Amino acid sequence: MNASKPLKGRLFLVPTPLDFGCTEQAPVTDVLPTSTLATAARIQHWVCENAKSTRAFLKRVGETHPLIAPLPEQTITELPRHVHKKGDHQSGFDGKPLLAAALQGLDVGLISEAGMPAVADPGSSVVRAAHDLGIPVVPLVGPVSLLLALAASGLNGQNFAFVGYLPQDAGERAARLKQLETVALKTGQTQLWIETPYRNAAMLSALLQNLHANTRLVIASGLTLASASIQSHTVAQWKKGLQGPDGHTPAVYAVGA
Repeated sequence: MNASKPLKGRLFLVPTPLDFGCTEQAPVTDVLPTSTLATAARIQHWVCENAKSTRAFLKRVGETHPLIAPLPEQTITELPRHVHKKGDHQSGFDGKPLLAAALQGLDVGLISEAGMPAVADPGSSVVRAAHDLGIPVVPLVGPVSLLLALAASGLNGQNFAFVGYLPQDAGERAARLKQLETVALKTGQTQLWIETPYRNAAMLSALLQNLHANTRLVIASGLTLASASIQSHTVAQWKKGLQGPDGHTPAVYAVGA
């Protein structure tokens, strides 16, 4: 008589605080609800963007809820670097092998360095693999920088698009900014993107050089932190000397009418 197969575990999408890489941190209980922290504490198998940041997050979780296993006993598997660089939907990556524990009846957590995994971060290939394998996918409640910035922007929240990162080349970036502005002004669709913090100054300079004076530019940085800044002004107003984000704080950019 064959033993019955174990019930499948679940894939939990575990959001993390938005303060990764920042000089200050928000208390974890201020940005994540108790239910999310309690669930994270019960997971021992992880698929992540970065193992070091995952351990740092679990240490913070452990300060509020006892972990199911000590950090050295946690199973933490990083997504391959080419998935980060090319994106889950362009690399042809198969996430099914990362869900072996779930097929054995154990819960698995998917986590990124900041915010919600698989949104502006790697992980969608693992989520898709879970669906293909019949593994339940459970998104937990936590901060999503894009939605926080959009809600606080004063721009159109009924029609918007997230466009990822813009080109690093100055000429290509300028062309892309003009293209996004044209779409925003023509359709009313808010355009949002992110940038690596050390390029914040170059991004602001490019925006002021290439956008029309009456276009509204929003920059939201350090969201959920005490030092958070959300500025929504026309380009003409920005040119009067308003300060953008520093070179080490994550920011979300948006343009619209």
